[in-house]
Formats: sequence, C-alpha cells, structure tokens
Amino acid sequence: MTARFLSFGEDAQAGTFYFVGVMMSACQLLSLLELFHIADGFEECRLFPRFMQIMQRNVLLLLLISLEEFQSKPIVCVQFYLWNILGLLRYPHELFCLIGTPYFKMLWVHQTLSIPVYLLSAVTEGISISHMLLYLSESEGMDSVQLKVPASKYINSPYILMGWLLLLVLGSSLTLILLLKERKENLESWDKKLKTD
Repeated sequence: MTARFLSFGEDAQAGTFYFVGVMMSACQLLSLLELFHIADGFEECRLFPRFMQIMQRNVLLLLLISLEEFQSKPIVCVQFYLWNILGLLRYPHELFCLIGTPYFKMLWVHQTLSIPVYLLSAVTEGISISHMLLYLSESEGMDSVQLKVPASKYINSPYILMGWLLLLVLGSSLTLILLLKERKENLESWDKKLKTD
C-alpha cells in the first residue's frame, strides 16, 4: 500500500481495496485462529478484546465487499494502515513470548502504543459505518435483509448498521477498558519479576 501511495500519490486510494482487499480479507478470516490460540493457551491475553477486534474487522470487510462505492474512500486506506500497525505492534511481542524470551521494551511498546492505535481504528470503523449508514438511508428500500426466524420479516440494512454501530461503540469501550487493565497487570507483573531477580 505504501509503495502504491508513493508511486501514484492520491490516485492510489481508488485502487487500494482492489490491490490489497482480497489479501486483507483472507488474513482477517484466518485471524479467527487467534481465538483458538488464546483458548488453547498458546497466547496469554483476554479473549473478549481479541474477539471484538476480529469481529469488528470481519464485519467491516464484509460491508466493504458488499458496498463497492466505499472501497475507494480514503478512510479504507487509513483503516488498513491502522490494522497493519496493530499487527506490527502485537506480533513481535507475541513471538518473543512464544520462544520464551520476553523482552520488556517490546512488552511496553505492545501494551502502550496498541491502545491508542486500537482507539483510532475503532473510530475510523465507526466513521466508515456511519458513512455507509448515510448512503443506505438515502437509498431506502433498496437494501433489506430477510429474517426467517421466527417468521419471514424484512429489515432495512440501515437498522442493522445502526445496531452494529451501537455494538461497535459498546464493544470498543469495553475492549479499551480491558486493554488498559491488561496493560496495568502486565507491566506490574514485569516490575515484580524484575524486583525479585
């Protein structure tokens, strides 16, 4: 994405989703495996924050795939960059922990910088969904989803997006609180470990 942006300038935004969208979609679907890593104990972190992050990304990608009008928006480029930055902050620390040599500076970078990046990511996801909501509200009646349980009912997509936006705000707020608590616990346990050594 960076090479495209440096080569084509602002024109690169129009084709960013076409260039990296399939790879990002595949990677985000495979990120569901992270939940199994937490459940199996390969990774020591809370399940709910990771679950919310994965669900937020997958739902937004499904919305982007279904609404081609938004694939060329600048917010999509920003969103992809933020997701990649979160991965770059998380995975080196997890790799050090997995091989048994945790490194304090990586822990601090992961626990401290990923919180504001996650917050920015959640805000850009909310902005993306609100733009989609405005678009679908203007084209009222065109997009509806049929629910077959308990009876066949049609629900307009804007209502589904409003519900998801509410879940996004609530889930992101709870995730942020849990990430701050996890940061405090991890840094305190590291300090105790250093004092005993």
